[in-house]
Amino acid sequence: MKKRLHKADIPEGGDSPLNAAVARRDQSTMQMVEEAVKHNECMLAFQPVVQSLPPQHVAFYEGFIRVLDATKRVIPAREFMPFVEDREVGRELDCVALEHGLRALSKNDKIRLSINMSARSIGYDRWGRVLQRFLKKDQSLGERLILELTEDSIMTMPEIVLDFMGRMQEHAIAFAIDDFGATNLGVRHFRDFFFDAVKIDGRYVRGIHANYDQQALTRSLLAFAREMDMFTIAESVETPEDAAFLISAGVDCLQGFLFGAPTVRPPWIEADARKMA
Repeated sequence: MKKRLHKADIPEGGDSPLNAAVARRDQSTMQMVEEAVKHNECMLAFQPVVQSLPPQHVAFYEGFIRVLDATKRVIPAREFMPFVEDREVGRELDCVALEHGLRALSKNDKIRLSINMSARSIGYDRWGRVLQRFLKKDQSLGERLILELTEDSIMTMPEIVLDFMGRMQEHAIAFAIDDFGATNLGVRHFRDFFFDAVKIDGRYVRGIHANYDQQALTRSLLAFAREMDMFTIAESVETPEDAAFLISAGVDCLQGFLFGAPTVRPPWIEADARKMA
């Protein structure tokens, strides 16, 4: 006679096969990132952010951190960042991203570049040393650097972020809120901080041309940003229809696969090569 499986027979919590498999995956991801950082197997992938009005020139590029796995395959941040962002290796990745970004700015004085960071990295000694080392060599780098922080990251330590932004004013570094609208960052905090730009979260952008709720919410976010005198960028723009709506709504810049996917080969090098051909 076949024995019935009862709930009591199924392991719960950390003893379940599923939880064990998840733990092994998380540990494997951590090890991959740690090895990549240790052996400098990291790079940036660059994506253009274009002006919304014709002829839609590139306003700046965003640099996304990438790591190489044991087979030298390029791994995007979405596959490892959730596992490491609250750990020390996440701070190390911020250091690597900042260093690669500042080096790119040093090599080409015609570009502007945004780099993602966590508020937790502000007090991380190595991150601060990287920033100061490059600024000491070339003070003008700050004028072409944009640092992006998410709303969640900002609210983990708002006082530290505010102090840091104030200190960076002398270097003319710009600051942007990434994934704007994803959480509830209060009006009071906007008035206190020194944000130059906001990037509207992609969940409100994808398919916006046919979704009235997304349109209404995005219009309200844009109105708020304008009231705060902040530059606006729409993320995850993937179709001409979405781009057309965003342009009509008054977005300043557009970013997404419609205008170019992130690439580890700097786009400005490709552009220079085409000019010389």
